Amino acid sequence: MRILLNISLCAVVASASQAETVTLKHAVELALTHSAAVGVADADQQRADAAYREARSAYVPSFTVGSGLGKTLGFPLTLENSAPSIVNLNTQSTLFSPATHDFVRAARTEASAAALQNKDRRGEVVQETILNYMELARWQKQVDQLANEESQSRKMEAAVDERIKEGVDSAIERNKARLATARIRMRLAGARGSADVLRSRLAQATGLPAQSIETAPDSIPPLPAAPQEDQQNSQQDEALAVQAAANSFAVKSADEHAAAQLFRAHGEHHALWPSVDFAGQYSLLARYNNYDEFFKTFQRNNGTVGVLLRFPFLNLTQRARAQGADAEAVKAKHEARIARDQVSSETLRLQRVVQQLAAAREVADLEYQVAQSALDATQIRMDSGNATFHDMEDARAQARERRNAFLDAGIQLERAQITLLRSTGELDHWLSNGQ
Repeated sequence: MRILLNISLCAVVASASQAETVTLKHAVELALTHSAAVGVADADQQRADAAYREARSAYVPSFTVGSGLGKTLGFPLTLENSAPSIVNLNTQSTLFSPATHDFVRAARTEASAAALQNKDRRGEVVQETILNYMELARWQKQVDQLANEESQSRKMEAAVDERIKEGVDSAIERNKARLATARIRMRLAGARGSADVLRSRLAQATGLPAQSIETAPDSIPPLPAAPQEDQQNSQQDEALAVQAAANSFAVKSADEHAAAQLFRAHGEHHALWPSVDFAGQYSLLARYNNYDEFFKTFQRNNGTVGVLLRFPFLNLTQRARAQGADAEAVKAKHEARIARDQVSSETLRLQRVVQQLAAAREVADLEYQVAQSALDATQIRMDSGNATFHDMEDARAQARERRNAFLDAGIQLERAQITLLRSTGELDHWLSNGQ
């Protein structure tokens, strides 16, 4: 029985640690439902919606039921501005108030701004998840290649040791061979470290165990080709920057916030205008409060229904508050303009960066092809006896360095392209083309 239990436990542990292949779309879906940043954005939106409902409820009568029990000695004085009573019911609501109307509009606009900000934060989560996923896929591929190269380099070290023993090579060649292996090992350690960090980030975003995440490179859609730089494309880039600012959730949220601050400033000014409230009160009085001794007639049930008229004519505190609200509205307007300009300039910068990185990757690709051609030529020369063993190793090391530079340039270009896609609002469309 104990043996069967141990076998079952081992099977459970093995299944728990088994790697799970996650597609890019699925990783994004998990991140949107599990990410803490999305949870914070949802909470902010719920708070803004609640603030709007609170402001709107000023027009709905509120009811309060209580009691003002107390023993009266002499004339029945009030308890908190209300006559002592067994049961007391109060109701009140706004009938006419320009200030309240503006405050409700401000709260509704702030709720809209919070919803747009939520969408912008969700876009950030999607972008970060895609970047981590794509980079992890690239590093995983490099880890496998580098592990194979490290094995081959160790074999070359052994071959060099044999040549040194036979007197063919000098001792310095052993250090060169070890240096080549050390460089591969350093690159491999960096690749594994980067993969572990990216896998940990994906685990935090998706809620999956870090060691069980395996990417599916086939699920990544192909990225659009980087545009070539010319005068016509320059004009298109500027138009695209303007379009990105118009479609940006962050810019829209800033515009809505500026509008909300303007409504709030109007409300603070309208607080100096007349207002009308509905009010009502019912009280059940007791004889032990001496009402029958000090008033001509007494009845237990009493009620009042009417309106409260307010005509502010001198309120310096409110006037100063309104001026402060005007300053906040002006500040929010300028902040919205700054956000729009930042999105436009950042989009234009990203397009230039994508063009530069595309050119850098092309150069790295050509250098890698040249180094690979030199490696192939050296192999042919070595087979014919016109090249030495060390010529072959030098050519292989050169090709390896050029390939690493090409891969690094590709990762940088992909990050810039994904960032540009989100800036222009095309990231969701690009993601929908994947598997």
